[in-house]
Amino acid sequence: MLNLTRFARRAMRNSISKSRSNPRSSKNTSASRNISSSASSGSSKQVSGPPKWLWATAVVSAAGVGGWSWSSFLGGSKKRQDEVDTAKQNYLTCIGDDVSLPLPDEECVITFVPDVPPPITRDYPVRLRLDMDTSLRQVPLDGSKLYEIWSFNGGAPGPFIRAREGDVLDISFTNKDTSGMWHNIDFHAISGPGGGAGVLTAEKNETRSGQFKLMYPGLYIYHCAVHPVAHHIANGMYGLILVEPAEGLPPVDKEFCVVQSEFYTNDEPEEKGSNLLGMNEERLVDENPNYVVFNGRVNSMTTSDGGSPLVATAGERVRIFFGNAGPNLVSSFHVIGAIFDKVYREGDLMTPPARGLQTTLVPAGGAAVVEFVPTTPGNLTLVDHSISRIDKGAVGFLTVEGPVCPNVFHSDKEARPCKPCKIHP
Repeated sequence: MLNLTRFARRAMRNSISKSRSNPRSSKNTSASRNISSSASSGSSKQVSGPPKWLWATAVVSAAGVGGWSWSSFLGGSKKRQDEVDTAKQNYLTCIGDDVSLPLPDEECVITFVPDVPPPITRDYPVRLRLDMDTSLRQVPLDGSKLYEIWSFNGGAPGPFIRAREGDVLDISFTNKDTSGMWHNIDFHAISGPGGGAGVLTAEKNETRSGQFKLMYPGLYIYHCAVHPVAHHIANGMYGLILVEPAEGLPPVDKEFCVVQSEFYTNDEPEEKGSNLLGMNEERLVDENPNYVVFNGRVNSMTTSDGGSPLVATAGERVRIFFGNAGPNLVSSFHVIGAIFDKVYREGDLMTPPARGLQTTLVPAGGAAVVEFVPTTPGNLTLVDHSISRIDKGAVGFLTVEGPVCPNVFHSDKEARPCKPCKIHP
């Protein structure tokens, strides 16, 4: 897609050059007098940038470069055309910088791991309205052992958010934590102070809101950033937001979301007769978690303790949106029995993906998008290949169904599980 801003700036420079070189331009003459007058009077007032009318003219001029047009940008869409036309005109006038300008409203569709909202099919930006909150919940962590999470919308991880490049995320955040602790949200997808955290910092029972333009496509972490930040993340306050490129992502057959995170707990419940584990701050400070898990708990994607493996069919293209909430450890994400056909490293959806990778590093507070095509029925195993973490919970299964493919994988022997192996069920 045409880089509109780059061409707008080029056109603006041309417009400035032409106006300065035209002695008969009354506007130019007037402007020159004003600037000269300010300079001669010794005024310290700085001359501002070009007026908005010139900026808008530059954008309109840029719109004709290379055959580019709004009809091609919008793909000829007729849906809510009147609202789209308004959005287009506002974008032309102010380059979309003012997030308060009218845009078509759309409620944000959210899901929880491992499910992912459907791909975005619209070809224009919207005001994406999203309500989020935080509350305390006791959830299973390891078998019968419970942990009190600080949740986003009741989950840890929080909801998966799917948006499009150019959307304005219009978020309302309510702090329902009965303890009285402050909370907020730092979106790594937002450009601006704190990723929005400062303006979203809410006291007990308070609602805060903000509007943020999503300018860069990619897969991003969001998390609470109230001090001490590590405590809030380690207690479950994190999630993923996907900002699709304006042209969308290539279609695939299956999409899943997997988030790795760490829990730092005491070995035993604090109260006799209770199953509730408390946080161990010494382990947190030492970056020595006793749990490293996928999707919020041990065995979330296995056949044990009520877990549910991911499911795909041989020959289907699978895309996994993988995030590492940390708060401390780097993940060596690997799928045993698969080769990553595409890897969008560190959540980068702007450059071509790497091809044919076995393992990809995902930093704390980072993400990656991987794709592969399973060829043979059976279980593929998701792990952090810092392999000792398997015993701390970093393991899950993708169950592949479908016909055997002997020209790819064949043996006269049956698979022999090695009990109590956690990776080859």
